[in-house]
Amino acid sequence: MAPPPATATAAAAAAVRPHLLLRRGGGLLPSPPCPATLPFASRGAAARRLRLPPPRFSLSTVPKSLSAASHVPVRSLFTGIVEEVGRVRRLGPPLAPSGGGGGGEAPGLDLEVETKSLLAGTQLGDSVAVDGTCLTVAAIDPAASTLTFGVAPETLRRTSLGERAPGDGVNLERALTPSSRMGGHFVQGHVDGTGEIAAFRPDGDSLWVTVRAPPEILRLLVPKGFVAVDGTSLTVVSVDDQGGWFDFMLVRYTQDNIVLPTKKVGDKVNLEADILGKYVEKLLAGRVEAMVKADS
Repeated sequence: MAPPPATATAAAAAAVRPHLLLRRGGGLLPSPPCPATLPFASRGAAARRLRLPPPRFSLSTVPKSLSAASHVPVRSLFTGIVEEVGRVRRLGPPLAPSGGGGGGEAPGLDLEVETKSLLAGTQLGDSVAVDGTCLTVAAIDPAASTLTFGVAPETLRRTSLGERAPGDGVNLERALTPSSRMGGHFVQGHVDGTGEIAAFRPDGDSLWVTVRAPPEILRLLVPKGFVAVDGTSLTVVSVDDQGGWFDFMLVRYTQDNIVLPTKKVGDKVNLEADILGKYVEKLLAGRVEAMVKADS
């Protein structure tokens, strides 16, 4: 029996070893390796190694090698579970002027906070909620165990951070990562406004707290719903729209691990309503507007 032609033998080998190509005129020709990181390679760029970009939406730290044009910014997210009570070391003008912010507007301030546990794993540019306000880490001093944040003029107007003094406690929470547990509720760190502590009332080892709040925040609060007070995720108990207040209860553990019980009646607190309520309000407003237009 005559042996099979060389071309047939080569074709059979190529079928068994698909990474080999037939050479014109017979024989086997190794094909260029296909990049493992590229699922679809163009024929003209077979010999060129390409690398897929990282996922464009992630809660992990953005690699410094990515340019602004190739990455979609990811907004930070918090849970309202305070990690640590830090201490204000300094609140004042930046020590090194940045050269920006013209127009005669009042400049922002630097907020330097002493922390015991947040330095580990924290990098420049990371987001940290300080009393519920999402701020960016601008400087890290391991020797002094401090983090420094830039506080913009709008943040000073919207929140109570401008009233902090050296030695004051502030609630601290780092932004969520993909492996974080969701223990509270979705907190953006975008403070809606400030409220005022109206009363403290002990109840066993728990503590009732009543807060006065503006109407634009009260209308977004519901009994058994969420609210972030100085960045702490809390459950609303009662809401009195006419009286202009809402209340909640702090259990013993929460009292021992946040700043609020150390404040006094009349002190300001940062408030952030549940984001779901804001979306519902806007959707309903659009629906009502469409119905009015349809009837007119």
